[in-house]
Amino acid sequence: MILRRFTGEAALRGQANTGRSLPNSLAVLAGGIVAVVILLTALFTYRLSETTRLTVMDDDLRTRTYGVSLQLKDLDTDDQDGFEKALDDFSRSSPWVKVSAAPAGSNVFYGDPVPVAGPYTATSSGDMLSQRTVAGERVVVRRSASGVTVAIAKPLDVLSIVSGSWGAAALVLAGTGGLLAWIAGAVISAVGLRPVRRLHRAIDAANESDQLTELPVDGDDEFADITTSVNKMIATLEDSKTRQAQLVADAGHELKTPLTSMRTNIELLMMLYNSGQQDQISEQDRKDLERDVMAQMEEMSILIGDLVDLTRDEAQQGAEPEDLRLDEVLEEALDRVRRRRPDLAFQFEADPWVITGDRFAMGRAPINLIDNAAKWSPQGGTVRVSLKAAKRNAVLIVDDSGPGIPEDQREKVFERFYRAPESRSMPGSGLGLAIVKQVFDRHNATIVAEESDDGGARFRVVFPGRPPQTDNEDADATAAETQARVIPRKSYS
Repeated sequence: MILRRFTGEAALRGQANTGRSLPNSLAVLAGGIVAVVILLTALFTYRLSETTRLTVMDDDLRTRTYGVSLQLKDLDTDDQDGFEKALDDFSRSSPWVKVSAAPAGSNVFYGDPVPVAGPYTATSSGDMLSQRTVAGERVVVRRSASGVTVAIAKPLDVLSIVSGSWGAAALVLAGTGGLLAWIAGAVISAVGLRPVRRLHRAIDAANESDQLTELPVDGDDEFADITTSVNKMIATLEDSKTRQAQLVADAGHELKTPLTSMRTNIELLMMLYNSGQQDQISEQDRKDLERDVMAQMEEMSILIGDLVDLTRDEAQQGAEPEDLRLDEVLEEALDRVRRRRPDLAFQFEADPWVITGDRFAMGRAPINLIDNAAKWSPQGGTVRVSLKAAKRNAVLIVDDSGPGIPEDQREKVFERFYRAPESRSMPGSGLGLAIVKQVFDRHNATIVAEESDDGGARFRVVFPGRPPQTDNEDADATAAETQARVIPRKSYS
């Protein structure tokens, strides 16, 4: 079945390409995105906080050096005990900090060993200040205007402990957030894809029943739009399936009659010749049998040819359209029919007109239409073909000199294999006008059967399109002059 094949191949392609279900894929994607976002945010925050903490540490150390330098500036240069006592008091109040100081004019430092070398920058107060990282410690050295030098060092391990704790927290947060996002994604995708699963179950049910039935449409969201599109596809497939079945049934019925008659005549001739009794029928009867066989073969050839044209037109409905000069197409079709019926008079008059469509189909349909008019016109009759253009459409009229079409049969003549009672003795398949209507419908043209002025059949076709564009003969011609140019009408009889 067409629908089963379509869905089955799509499912196989999906399994081969993804390897996991769509809900799981969405959940993994959501979890991964959230985890990455959390990690990137944590990294940015970590770098920002590390810089901020270092700045805060420097501010604290500068403040401490300033406070110690104020305590020491009033001490005598040789008051070693005073220096050591002040530094000991500071160390007891700040156990994580090392401090060292030198009196004014001296290079001898008291207190903890702190590196004091380094580039100095002047401050607005006149002090010289140095800030740097040495051996895992942040060192700030202040050389005050009074000459006292104070150096304070604080280990960066404190920052590392905080940073490590923050990093561990970020990893835990990323993992937890990713897991929660995966769970949320799985739940959301399961709920959001519920209409898809319903659609899938409905398609499976249609496949199992081997019937192309429309699927129920729930709501007005995107999934409802998808279901509506699937229903349109199902309707198209059902219509194609019905038309194919009807075509096969009708073709079988139409082929059965000439095939049975031809088989009977051939078997009769074979029986007479095989039994040596061919002399028992007259020469005229033998010729009649042979003529009947040839006529039936011709009828089958016409029927098969029309079937091929009909199926080809259906298969080529996706052909690339192109601009066609309808008046030229009609002229070519008329020439072909006229060569087959030299006993008829043909009148032709056509305004230039351009349509967009399938060249092959539009070349075949007018031949069928004009050929039908020629078939019904008696010897010496006239077939009249005219194409009159207006602003937005052109009207094609094909008249014959035949008996005409009864009013109650004018719509039926476009049905496949329909043949009026009075036409069954004439050659034909009953498909010619059906092909014409199918082609014209595909090109947005309308065709109706009417009565001609002399009582014959008239077919009126209204085509969309436009007049052909013309070349400017003079580059300086005005737009009004260009629009006023007219391509001469083609006519002959």
